[in-house]
Amino acid sequence: MSDDQSSRSQGNKSWLERISQAFSSGPESVEDVLEILRDAESQSIIDADAMSIIEGAMQVIDMRVDEIMIPRSQMVTVKASQEPKEFLGEIISSAHSRFPVIGDSQDDVIGILLAKDLLPLALNNEVNWNRIREILRPPTFVPESKRLNQLLKEFKENRNHMAIVVDEYGGTAGLITIEDVLEQIVGEIEDEHDFDEETNIKARGDGTFAVKAATSIEDFNEFFQTDLDEEEFDTIGGVVLKEFGHLPRRGETVEFGGLRFTIANADNRVIRLLQVNRSES
Repeated sequence: MSDDQSSRSQGNKSWLERISQAFSSGPESVEDVLEILRDAESQSIIDADAMSIIEGAMQVIDMRVDEIMIPRSQMVTVKASQEPKEFLGEIISSAHSRFPVIGDSQDDVIGILLAKDLLPLALNNEVNWNRIREILRPPTFVPESKRLNQLLKEFKENRNHMAIVVDEYGGTAGLITIEDVLEQIVGEIEDEHDFDEETNIKARGDGTFAVKAATSIEDFNEFFQTDLDEEEFDTIGGVVLKEFGHLPRRGETVEFGGLRFTIANADNRVIRLLQVNRSES
């Protein structure tokens, strides 16, 4: 066995002994567990992507539905009082796959409409409310206080992808999807799927923007009307990295230039995606 292999073997043994000892006596907190796992990451026993997912899964344990739900004011809904021709345009432009159908008010959710279920009706020229009511899925309701890990388990067991969030009075507080929960574990899913090839900055509709870290400073300044230094770095990711002074992990935040930057996706080598919004200060 080479010296390098021997050293690696000893390192693995040392780490395994530490984690075995920690769990035999019982770690006192989630942070204790994460500290051991981060040590394993630093020794390349766990890779950065796996560590990011572990941290996300640990985070989900303590999070509630109301922390990440889409609030009532931002829900895209279909009104039962509308003619199909009135809401088809919004369904197409929003690019969502599921839509709550409401009756007299947003507190009266009568079903969930799947965009894909409309296709057969459209092909047969049968897009009318008599046929639409036949294809509505029953809504699932969850309280604001529900834990995300419990909700994810229910989504999996019931093969459901959306739930209506209700407040303590039974009113609609918002909605949450399985994608919202998974993004807390694996990071922003939109960095792979939701950007057009030529798009680097995307408005999210809640006052925040998803920004690729590779976006040029020139393009960033033009979009946000900022005056960040274009001489030292080529990309906004480089500027953000300088402000942190270390390679940040997902969820870390820094403010400068009147903006708040949150790391949405990164590994131990590079920042990939940022969430940007105006600073409150």
